[in-house]
Amino acid sequence: MKITLLFLILSTICFSQNTDSILIRNIYNTALSQGKSYEDLRELCKNIGARLSGSAEAEMAVQWSKRKMESYGFDKVYLQEIKVPHWERGTKESGWIKTSKNELIKVNLLALGGSIGTNGLLEAEIIEFKHIDDLKKAKKADIKGKIVFINQPMNEKEIVTFSAYGGCYVIRGNGAIESAKLGAIGVIIRSIGMPIDDHPHTGSMHYEDSVQKIPAAAISTKDAEKLSSELKLSKCKFVLEMDCKDFPDAISYNVIAEITGLDKPNEIITFGGHLDSWDTGEGAHDDGTGVIHCLEALRILKTLNYKPKHTLRVVFFMNEENGNKGGQTYATWSKERGEIQIAAVESDRGGFTPRGFEIDGNEKYLNLLQSFAPIFKTYDLHIFEKGYGGVDIGPLKKSFEGIPLFGFVPDSQRYFDFHHAPSDVFESVNKRELELGCAAIGSFVYLLDKNISF
Repeated sequence: MKITLLFLILSTICFSQNTDSILIRNIYNTALSQGKSYEDLRELCKNIGARLSGSAEAEMAVQWSKRKMESYGFDKVYLQEIKVPHWERGTKESGWIKTSKNELIKVNLLALGGSIGTNGLLEAEIIEFKHIDDLKKAKKADIKGKIVFINQPMNEKEIVTFSAYGGCYVIRGNGAIESAKLGAIGVIIRSIGMPIDDHPHTGSMHYEDSVQKIPAAAISTKDAEKLSSELKLSKCKFVLEMDCKDFPDAISYNVIAEITGLDKPNEIITFGGHLDSWDTGEGAHDDGTGVIHCLEALRILKTLNYKPKHTLRVVFFMNEENGNKGGQTYATWSKERGEIQIAAVESDRGGFTPRGFEIDGNEKYLNLLQSFAPIFKTYDLHIFEKGYGGVDIGPLKKSFEGIPLFGFVPDSQRYFDFHHAPSDVFESVNKRELELGCAAIGSFVYLLDKNISF
């Protein structure tokens, strides 16, 4: 009797593993040979373009996303209204290095997101700091009336480039605050990017009500090298013009698609990325690939006639880049509806070769994640460890205590070549890498749906 029972248990496990293997192979086959992801990304990037919250392009992206989801025949497609910040860059920025001989050297420059304008030409002596900690130690008398230049590079010794980015984010986020505290009238930062090139990288920055607001911009890494070289020769001035403006908050939307769960329709597995992007380039890797990863994953599961236990919900979040209103509103809205969010997955690290998944969650869910590793070994995924979920799904932790948040991890080496830069265009995305990411997320969501308990 005991031998028979053991045989039945082992047979059930083997059958289950074989079923998983077959379905996951079919998910990959569909993504790689019958995929829609590359063409969908092309449409989003080329027909819509950059999609900053509050812009006409963001509104068109919402409309495009809803129509695309409806065309795939999901059980539900709808919009969730939110209010988002509305900042505009205005007339294209201009900047020059003015040498001690009054020679002008034009630089590649972008205003940082949320910056005020210059109200005409702003010209002053520029003073360099190699690290923001050096700026914090400076004397006010040495800074007052000048433009600060923070020439802090990403740490090229970091293997995971997101760690290098984390070490530099503060120069963009708080550079204007720290400079203004010392009486500076403007701040220029070295772009937060790995390569030495001509592409400036924008991104969000902050002000404090108690500190004077000053204009803030980023110059390309190549121009940062040039400016630093000039400053070694003699004092220089910097000439800057920006026409940035803030407007009242705008109405926008998260775009949502669902396949309803057969057994537990009120238990939700959320997966998605952010639809908005910065207003330069086409938002291809950040985060066009992320929303397309998740849309294609859901489409493939439907195409294969998969019937989930829990409701599978794709969310195209709006306003990750400069406010996270989409993520915050979604978490509150879901809680108020009485839903049970049992897991969330985010793709917001680019469309490069898949490497695995990280988890922000407890030991139980880490063990679940690591149990998937042998299944994915065939597909060259190897990262299954504690880490980070994502900005958009982060607010779910406050509304749903204990929820595990999973972050999709692609190869990170090229991401900061394109992040927030004019070079983040459709042509920078490799078709096969994108399709492999879609298959990885589709397979991962399938395994979560089958195995997770909350």
